[in-house]
Amino acid sequence: MTVTFEDWAALAGDSPTSRTEWAAVVGAWSEPHRHYHDLAHLAAVLGIVDQLAGAAEHPTAVRLAAWYHDVAYDPQRSDNEEVSAARARIGLVGLVDDATVAEVERLVLLTAGHDPAPDDVDGAVLCDADLAVLAGPPEAYAAYASAVRAEYGHLSDEAFTAGRTAVLDHLLALPALYRLPEVAAQLTERARENLTAELSLLRARAAQPGPAAS
Repeated sequence: MTVTFEDWAALAGDSPTSRTEWAAVVGAWSEPHRHYHDLAHLAAVLGIVDQLAGAAEHPTAVRLAAWYHDVAYDPQRSDNEEVSAARARIGLVGLVDDATVAEVERLVLLTAGHDPAPDDVDGAVLCDADLAVLAGPPEAYAAYASAVRAEYGHLSDEAFTAGRTAVLDHLLALPALYRLPEVAAQLTERARENLTAELSLLRARAAQPGPAAS
C-alpha cells in the first residue's frame, strides 16, 4: 500500500486547506531521521486499519488517527504522542467535525502506551494496527528492530539497551498485546516470541564485559 492524497481526501475532503495539510503531514513522515517511523510504517498501519475498520465504531476517526499517530517523531523527546495529538487537533480544524477531531486526538494519545480500555474498539483497531509489526517473520522483525536502533543513533549502546528493554518489558506486561480477538489469535504468539528474543539478546549484550581500561 502507498500513501495517496485520494485516501486522505476520502477522510478530510479535497480543498486547498486539505491539500496543504496533507502535504504537511506527508512531509513530516518523510523527515530524514526516520528509519522506521516513516511513510512505509504509515502505509502499513493504514492498510491494517482498513482491514480492521469493520470493528471500529468511528472508522473515519481511526483512519485519521493513523495518519497522525507518529506525525511528530523526535527520538530525543519523550512527548511525541502528545505533540502528534496537538498537531492533529490543529491540522484538522475546519476539515472534519469537532467530535471527530476530539476522537482523533484521544486515539493518538493512546498510542503512547498501547493499552486501550477493554470496551474501546476504536483504540483496539488503532493500537493493534500499530503493533502488528511485532508479529512479523523473524527476519522482518530483525529489520524493524535495526531500524529503531538507527533512529536512536545518538544514544550509546548502554543507554539504548536500557530504554529499549523498558519498552519491551512494558509491551510484554500488557494485559494483552492485541485487543481484537481475531488479531490476538493470529498475532500474539509470534509477537511475544519476537519480543522475548530481542529482550534476551539485549540482556545478553548488556551482560558482556566491556573493553578493559587501558
